[in-house]
Amino acid sequence: MSHADEIARQRQYYADTAAKYDEMQLSEHDEHQFALAILSAMIEYHGIRSVLDVGSGTGRALRTLKHRHPGVRFVGIEPVASLREVGYAAGLSKDELVEGDVNALTAPDGSFDLVCEFAVLHHVPQPAKAVGEMLRVASKGIFISDANNFGQGSGVARFVKQAIAALRLWPAFNYLRTGGKRYLTSEGDGLFYSYSVFDNYAQVRHACRSVHLFNTTDAGPGLYRSAPHVALLGLK
Repeated sequence: MSHADEIARQRQYYADTAAKYDEMQLSEHDEHQFALAILSAMIEYHGIRSVLDVGSGTGRALRTLKHRHPGVRFVGIEPVASLREVGYAAGLSKDELVEGDVNALTAPDGSFDLVCEFAVLHHVPQPAKAVGEMLRVASKGIFISDANNFGQGSGVARFVKQAIAALRLWPAFNYLRTGGKRYLTSEGDGLFYSYSVFDNYAQVRHACRSVHLFNTTDAGPGLYRSAPHVALLGLK
């Protein structure tokens, strides 16, 4: 299956589950809501005046941020029409939630102060390309809230995964464990890839003057080793 076929399969999953998307994917105090609270504080602290949210789904994050920051311009992109329709029914305008692809953003360079994503990159076959687009469009910074697969599982499982990664054998191991597909599927998350926010740390570090990491679920002091979900703020 090509990357295009994989993307089409994932988008079909979201189209089929659009009516119950928020119920399936979000809860009041999950890691994404925690990350959203961090982003909200950073918008105020850094004087952010425009935000692009990539892979907005039904626009729940947009609606929350609009309520908290009425003077800020928020726009979300979402490729799945059925999810956008849910967002429109919830009060977002068609100028606020638009069709778009994180891999090929149509916004000009530096056209938004900040570009963010919530749980999108582990569904993207080439996350570095998506992060590159986010960095291109952002004039002040980017915010990533996503998985750290190396911090997930039992202590033994994490140790084994981290050891494999340290030996630079993770791509080969992942190829074998997925039967050559390089992706897995689940009823609750559709098609997803092995992903860690730390996979893109060097890329963000190179483009930003400062980088800040937050664990959005309980973790030890070493986030790579212990945090299953991580938020990253990169400031240019």
